[in-house]
Amino acid sequence: MIWLEYVIEQAGRNFKVRGEWEGELMGIDADGSEKEHFLYKPGDLFRVNEKGWLCHISGDDGVNRE
Repeated sequence: MIWLEYVIEQAGRNFKVRGEWEGELMGIDADGSEKEHFLYKPGDLFRVNEKGWLCHISGDDGVNRE
């Protein structure tokens, strides 16, 4: 899946990907309902590999080492 037209906001060493509305990338629709697709959810953990990919390693439901 390719996500387009998003902004990366950086504050020190932290960053956030912003969509058209707050929560869009975390599975919240503009009307506040849950969307089927999301980029990440609160509690997700990522590691960056040598090619710059952010690899999902875990979330609220436990460890996921895909």
